[in-house]
Amino acid sequence: MADKTIDTKGANCPIPILKAKKAIGEVPVGGTLEVLATDPGAVADFQAFARQTGHELVEHSESGGVYRFLIKRA
Repeated sequence: MADKTIDTKGANCPIPILKAKKAIGEVPVGGTLEVLATDPGAVADFQAFARQTGHELVEHSESGGVYRFLIKRA
């Protein structure tokens, strides 16, 4: 279970990333942030977000048009 979950379903780029940037600061170091999104572009966005910030994209999946990302705070 994630330390924090944010729901960005229905929002397009760059909103999911912007909300994740803000929310990750509310997660303890080593904790996880779960992001739910419906924008298909979010997959590449969150991969880039992890590379650029040093946070770890632990997993991502898609089910019924909803993308789920689990990010571990560095």
